[in-house]
Amino acid sequence: MAQRLVPEQTNKEGCTGRGEVVCPTCNADGEPGFYKENQVMKCSKCYGRGLIAHKDGSDSICGECNGEGKLPCPNCQSRGLIKCETCNGSGSLLTSSIAVVRWKTLSKRKVSATRGAGSVPEEVFHRAEGVQLCNTQAYQCTPAYFADSYFLNKFSSEVISLRAEVPPTANVVCERHAISVVPVTRVTMEDRGKAFNFYIIGFGKEIYMKDYYPARFCWGLCPCLEWLKV
Repeated sequence: MAQRLVPEQTNKEGCTGRGEVVCPTCNADGEPGFYKENQVMKCSKCYGRGLIAHKDGSDSICGECNGEGKLPCPNCQSRGLIKCETCNGSGSLLTSSIAVVRWKTLSKRKVSATRGAGSVPEEVFHRAEGVQLCNTQAYQCTPAYFADSYFLNKFSSEVISLRAEVPPTANVVCERHAISVVPVTRVTMEDRGKAFNFYIIGFGKEIYMKDYYPARFCWGLCPCLEWLKV
């Protein structure tokens, strides 16, 4: 009687979750996915006779097969199935998947400088130390609200509208919306009849000069900056 191992099985190598595969010794010629039980093999000692012939012409019962002339399959004991070596008989495989997550921070920045500080590059403001007026974090930030400042409300809305475009294959974890005020001091000085300006920016007191600076001044130790309390 032929039995089907698993309905989904189409070959003799995989157990498809059963933990056993068709025995290749006694069911080598069977159809894929089918096996037969109680398959026996000819006894190799008596060649299937069940008797052992002696030189004097007498016969004795084969002790290997007990006179049956047949032996059960030595591989599966005529069950028709053996343990699947791929899963070690468990019917399942332990697998693992590695997910590679690439993090990237997308940012949009906006600077609104007064007329006196209009010549200072935005990069200088970005790294300057100021007073933080707003710092919110959410999946999708909304404009901040300042009860006493229409300008800040408008500025916050403009920053939110500049939200960085997210690639279609990426997922947003969270957003952060921050607004800071950076103080700027503009200093006008004169050297040998030639005027020049420089700026003291932020609480870190970073100095920015656009063009001219007297060569005779020692940067960092300039006495002209002492009265500014820098």
